[in-house]
Amino acid sequence: MRTVLACLSILAALALPAAAAEPAPLSYAGKTVLVTGSTDGLGRELALALAADGAHVIVHGRNAERGQAVVDEITAGGKGSARFVAADFSSLQAVRDFAEAIARDTPRLDLLVNNAGVAFNDGTRHASADGHELQFAVNYLAGWVLVNRLRPNLAAAAPSRIINVASLSAEPIDFDDVMLEAPDAARRGYGQSKLAQVSMTVELAPAFAADGITMVSLHPATLMNTTMVEGLGIPPRTTVEAGRDHVMGLVRAPTLVAGAFYVEGTPGEPLDPQPSDAAARQRLVTLSEQLTGVARD
Repeated sequence: MRTVLACLSILAALALPAAAAEPAPLSYAGKTVLVTGSTDGLGRELALALAADGAHVIVHGRNAERGQAVVDEITAGGKGSARFVAADFSSLQAVRDFAEAIARDTPRLDLLVNNAGVAFNDGTRHASADGHELQFAVNYLAGWVLVNRLRPNLAAAAPSRIINVASLSAEPIDFDDVMLEAPDAARRGYGQSKLAQVSMTVELAPAFAADGITMVSLHPATLMNTTMVEGLGIPPRTTVEAGRDHVMGLVRAPTLVAGAFYVEGTPGEPLDPQPSDAAARQRLVTLSEQLTGVARD
């Protein structure tokens, strides 16, 4: 009887469909990646993690000494490789020059992480070199230039990815006062710049996906213990390592939903619905083209 039962158990097991194998995480060994704002904080952690995976990392920042320190640390790790390219994103001309240099020297770009950012909570309007509100210029307009100028390089490496590091902080764009010149408008600056990143992602992702480029945005973690957050005088709630792990989870994920906004590692919704407004997105595209001189490709 036991023999019969054992045979029946074996036959039943053979009849069951084989469990689908979990897709393996993506590897960046031998691939080329660009992480903006990677001399400190989250960007630095991402650069080190990608290099540890065997990637060639283009390190970006304003400070050459800190940039070289990241390159040296990557080199000493003995896995990936790196080079540093300086640019001050408070100047649109500097961003355009940076994009042209990357496009010229890097025919194939496998991953772009738009991470560079600034934040202020002093109630004062800060201006860029071009006279634009500084958070909008650095956090948003620089990314607009990079995704459009580097699209051919990303397409050449397809399937490739763009990760826009945004935030749950969200203020809708007031198209009558984008540069926050009205009294008390400066408080909206960070949230406006981050929601603009989400809107750009939603708007551009379908066309980029047709080229084999998957573009997403995400909130990596809340108030990480970065230099930027410490400068705001706000107690951190999470660690930069947590933010790094959430971004790297998307970087390595076998599949992503193009155009999606991820809250940490899970598809979510921004706290303001403006990114779902097609008319507002088109106004943002027109404004971005006018301000940067870089057309939607």
